[in-house]
Amino acid sequence: MLQSPEPKYSPNAVPTNSYTPVKPATSPMDQAHIGRSLVIKGEVTGAESIFIDGRVEGTINFPGNRVTIGRNGNVAANINSKELVIMGKVQGNVECADRLDIRSEGLLMGDVVTHRISVEEGAILKGGFEVRHTETNDQKTQAQNKLEAPKALAAVAGNA
Repeated sequence: MLQSPEPKYSPNAVPTNSYTPVKPATSPMDQAHIGRSLVIKGEVTGAESIFIDGRVEGTINFPGNRVTIGRNGNVAANINSKELVIMGKVQGNVECADRLDIRSEGLLMGDVVTHRISVEEGAILKGGFEVRHTETNDQKTQAQNKLEAPKALAAVAGNA
């Protein structure tokens, strides 16, 4: 007798899964890339991390993400980001919500506002910088309570 080439159903058999899940677009390792032969003039914005190895002139605005300037990167722009890593050349003002990291071969000419800064030996930083202290919500609440307490006491003392 001939048997069909299809496997028969067996309740104890483990099903084979040939489905491969698709990698989500929001993986932390994903980032946009501007190659070394690209030149961009204007505003560069986005909601993902970016690696710049080419030339950018204008503004770079990635307030919630990391911007990395590669060794071949040459940027003449103001940069606003959460984190900034400079291995190439940057001419412009920088504002980082979290931290700025200038590697040994990096060059930054411009003013900096950040919460944390790291400058490796051999890096060049020319300009002013302001390192701001991050206040937690508890510290802000305590500071507001200290300001409001004398007002309350003065109101009570005035009624007596």
